[in-house]
Amino acid sequence: MATLAPPDTTETLVAVPGKRPPRRKYANRLYPHWFLLPGAAIFFVLFIAPTFASFYYAFTRWTLFEVEFIGFDNFVTFFTDPQLSKGFTNTLIFGTLTSGLKVVLGLLIGVLLTSDISARGYLRAVVFFPVLVSTVGVGITFQALMDPYDGVINKTLALFGIDGPGWLTDPSLALYSIIGVDVWRGVGLAALIYMAGLVAIPQEYYEAAKVDGANGWHRFWGITLPLVRPATTTVIILSLIGGLREFQLIWVMTGGGPGFASDVLASVIYKQYAYGFFGLSTAGNVVLFVVVSAIILPLFWWLNRKQTEL
Repeated sequence: MATLAPPDTTETLVAVPGKRPPRRKYANRLYPHWFLLPGAAIFFVLFIAPTFASFYYAFTRWTLFEVEFIGFDNFVTFFTDPQLSKGFTNTLIFGTLTSGLKVVLGLLIGVLLTSDISARGYLRAVVFFPVLVSTVGVGITFQALMDPYDGVINKTLALFGIDGPGWLTDPSLALYSIIGVDVWRGVGLAALIYMAGLVAIPQEYYEAAKVDGANGWHRFWGITLPLVRPATTTVIILSLIGGLREFQLIWVMTGGGPGFASDVLASVIYKQYAYGFFGLSTAGNVVLFVVVSAIILPLFWWLNRKQTEL
């Protein structure tokens, strides 16, 4: 007669399907993040480290060979020198006007180019084409067109008996002439963003509004404008950042002139570097960074909060 063997009391490890040891599970979770290290290293070297270095060198008078700590003297000079503070004022004017005009014109063009009009595809290409052109090329072209003596614009005005002004040589007009060119160059991108937002609006909303007797203005104000608010937020933020940091177009068209009439922070910073005032120009970089951050971050938060409330 067979006898039953006593049960084995030795502890055995049984693999549970779908359950991994904690250490292996942690390693698998960490594994994808290793691929971020090269990009993070490049970002640190090219952005984080220079940013913190700029904050230090803004308080110094430095050259390639020596550094002298001078405290807030660079910032005092920057804000008390009329020629330098003029660039700060022009930066705010340039960023505000270009951003506002791109929002208004981009929305109107977007509504037009999403409506049922003939040659709609061709007009879209024409509106977007300036965005593809080099900023330097645009600046050189309009510098020639706005020449007070041989420019096409003033020659055209002369045919109607109008004495054209010095678009880029009159201190009271130079900055606003560049603003007009920048809006012409960038409004196509704003219109494209608005068109993407407009075509995403369900047509049932407009049909229901028509049934209720709403006219075109009421449909635009009550349906289109609120529902393209995400596109408006995008256009405002992108246009304002670009306007506050603009340099190429201004430098090509006027070099900040005549005098300092069209100087902005970016052109002032460049001039100070060219003149050898490295500490002062670094302080200007810090001022530009703080100004852009102080405007964009609260504005972005406020616009997103309004969008959430909607």
